Amino acid sequence: GKGVKTAYITNYGLKDLLHIGRQTRDELYNLQPILEPFPQPPQLCLETGGRIDAQGQVIEDLTATELEQLIQQIKQLEPQAVAINLLFSFLDDRFEKQIEQALPKHLFISRSSQVLPEYKEYERGVATWLNAWLGPIMQTYLSQLATDLQPSKLTIMQSSGGTMDAAHASRNAVRLLLSGPAGGLAAAQAISQQLNQPKLITFDMGGTSTDVSLINHGLTLTNESKIGRFPVSVAMVDIHTIGAGGGSIAYIDEGGILQVGPQSAGATPGPACYGRGGQQATVTDAHVVLGRLRPEYFLGGGLQLDPDAAHGAIAKLAKSLNLNCADTALGIIQIANEKMGRALREISVQRGHHPQDFSLCILGGAAGLHACELAEALGSNSAIIPNNAGVLSAYGMIVAPKERHLSLTKTGLLANFSETEIDRALTPLRNQAEKELAEEGVALANMEVAMSLDLRYAGQSYTLNIPWRCSIAEAEEKYHQLHETRYGHRLETEVELVNVRIIVSAAAAIKDCPLMPSNAQNGNGHSKNPIENQAKPGQIGSATIYGHQQPIPIYERGQLAINENIAGPVFPKNQLPCLSH
Repeated sequence: GKGVKTAYITNYGLKDLLHIGRQTRDELYNLQPILEPFPQPPQLCLETGGRIDAQGQVIEDLTATELEQLIQQIKQLEPQAVAINLLFSFLDDRFEKQIEQALPKHLFISRSSQVLPEYKEYERGVATWLNAWLGPIMQTYLSQLATDLQPSKLTIMQSSGGTMDAAHASRNAVRLLLSGPAGGLAAAQAISQQLNQPKLITFDMGGTSTDVSLINHGLTLTNESKIGRFPVSVAMVDIHTIGAGGGSIAYIDEGGILQVGPQSAGATPGPACYGRGGQQATVTDAHVVLGRLRPEYFLGGGLQLDPDAAHGAIAKLAKSLNLNCADTALGIIQIANEKMGRALREISVQRGHHPQDFSLCILGGAAGLHACELAEALGSNSAIIPNNAGVLSAYGMIVAPKERHLSLTKTGLLANFSETEIDRALTPLRNQAEKELAEEGVALANMEVAMSLDLRYAGQSYTLNIPWRCSIAEAEEKYHQLHETRYGHRLETEVELVNVRIIVSAAAAIKDCPLMPSNAQNGNGHSKNPIENQAKPGQIGSATIYGHQQPIPIYERGQLAINENIAGPVFPKNQLPCLSH
């Protein structure tokens, strides 16, 4: 909620567009919903002429008098940024450009025909307003950061999983909103290519939430995301987020049922076992009680856990449930696993993909504790736990490609277009993307181009994205196939084109994730003996697995040999336990 003072300019009669939205309710059956007005003050919403109709024809000109009145209003209001969103500007942007050129040069200006030249005036308006509302803050920060880092070049992660240079990023704040999780997926994509495993289900579990996504021969993108309350229709990695993480709080609801999340203990005070005053039981405390986290090695020895505090927090719940501590802790883990498993099924099974065809790839500091149980629950046959999984988002930003995503609305029945017409619509987008990457020092020969179409059955509202390879018949058949895979049926209805899209990218200089060091393999190709192999149940080096406490051998991860098979469960020292068979 910390954007700058922004003026929003639109056509006559439409100044309430952002406040009316789609007239939908977040809670359909709540008779007393809490109304959250759109954070754009009505007095900063301005109207003017310059109206285009759905065929791209001018039905209301923008006069010199109207333009002068508009500029005077802007000067009186003294905003820091201006968002321009005129009707059908994606067909003809002359009036938006005319307003932009007349505005004072010190203002941050965001126009819809540049930010998101697509239909749906509300979604286009929100994207344009967000870009203006956040733009000056982002511009000031990135400009200072780029100066401080000279002579190094600064690139910024986009929500789509690619990077752009700081100068372009400072003008495209709306494309950076999901950059952190996108970094993790960029790393997973690099690992996918390095291991020659093109199908991954990613599982990113941190302290407060868990993000899941699908990699199927490339990142899965969407243009129908919401961030908080705002629809953000620019290209973003398709991530499903739930409120279940290592700090998620376990509690007993009014019906006497054990629940986990979405409330979190956060970093301060954090889980009870952190010894910082936390009193409520969390998922992390449950792992400590079950012996799955070794107190002396947590964070490489950087934080000494307090097992007694964890047992005390779990014991309060156990007493109310009439269970012992171990069973209560196991119940917390099982509930958390079920919530995360449901999210994993939503982005795989419910979209027509069989988890057996995918490997589960772990991101985030807490995910390794749940990986194998979730893989088994899904029916996936393998799990990948990368080195340094807790910092893969940072690594992903290094290996992510330089990239531009551009789009344009082009509507009509697909059969009425020729291949030449579609290519002609894509050409200016390609030229713009290649020009921007060239400004970042990328040679034309090193750029890769991917074109696609948003298609739907005539009369529908939602689209599916289909690769464009210069054949109308091929695109139409691929749409039918994808629709049948996704929804279980195909129709005999005509297929309609909605948007054309293009991605121009260039590979990063660093491409591969470092393998385990070569000294991990000793002379006979086997790892050294376990550090602790004779631990007794109840002592350090034991854990509760599937409801039974048993001794766990502990290995130094750096000494594990490449391609070695070890019968689990085992603890890698200084790492999270790998509770595999």
